[in-house]
Amino acid sequence: MLVGISGDDPPPAAAERPPNLDDMLTDFAARLQPNASYQPPTADERKDVVAALRLVQGPDRDRAADSLRSLGFTMTVDTDAVTGRQYALVVSQRAWGAYVVDLSKPTRVAVEVPHPNSDLGTERIGLAMFRAMPGSTLLVAGTHRRVERGDVAHRTDSAFHAVAADLAERDVPQVQVHGFHDDSLPDTDVVISPGAGKPGSAIRRVADAIGDAGLVTCRSWDRDCGKLEGTRNEQGKVAAEHGAVFVHVETSRSVRDAEQQWTKLVQAIASGLID
Repeated sequence: MLVGISGDDPPPAAAERPPNLDDMLTDFAARLQPNASYQPPTADERKDVVAALRLVQGPDRDRAADSLRSLGFTMTVDTDAVTGRQYALVVSQRAWGAYVVDLSKPTRVAVEVPHPNSDLGTERIGLAMFRAMPGSTLLVAGTHRRVERGDVAHRTDSAFHAVAADLAERDVPQVQVHGFHDDSLPDTDVVISPGAGKPGSAIRRVADAIGDAGLVTCRSWDRDCGKLEGTRNEQGKVAAEHGAVFVHVETSRSVRDAEQQWTKLVQAIASGLID
């Protein structure tokens, strides 16, 4: 006797796929809107955010989670399905950003995305860079760049800037990802600049690797790259003050729209920054 399922019976429930790091950061960026309300953290709150994030990688992680919770953050510790490495995802409920800390190694490079959902696709590129460089910490701004007082690349009163400044003081190299319209600098794929600093050996290696990958690269120390050189970038200014490596990367819309192209960019930057 054959036993079947009648048309009135519900189909078996499909297994729900647990949220992954890609989905969580994509959703986080998609929620950022230019008309959102935003209150920057106070100086004391910024110090507390930095102090708590410093504890995430060590034995005091539970204390870090408690401190972050009191500041309006949630912290999730999980294993990245792509790399197999454990990470901590720290997300603010007060528009103070999202931070992903690789727990497999001490922090040795910072990846920064100051304009998610504005410089479209940069959050995806930032996550790919995080994955390409073990020991990374990823900083994603918690506001749209057009929110009043919300452009973290040009202000010093954000949690994003406080964390970046702390990393610069610790001599952690930083790479910050931006995007530009193709017609802003025609026939150019990528603009590389040290921001307010001087072009040292690390950024020259990165620029050479990007060029070797076949991407047309404007090096700010070799020629004028228009208004895309990031010389007024606040995180770059602090890095220059401390003599830390700061790589300001502007990517064309064409590159950001072509995964094969921005994957080359990610691999080139990783090869230049990580020995």
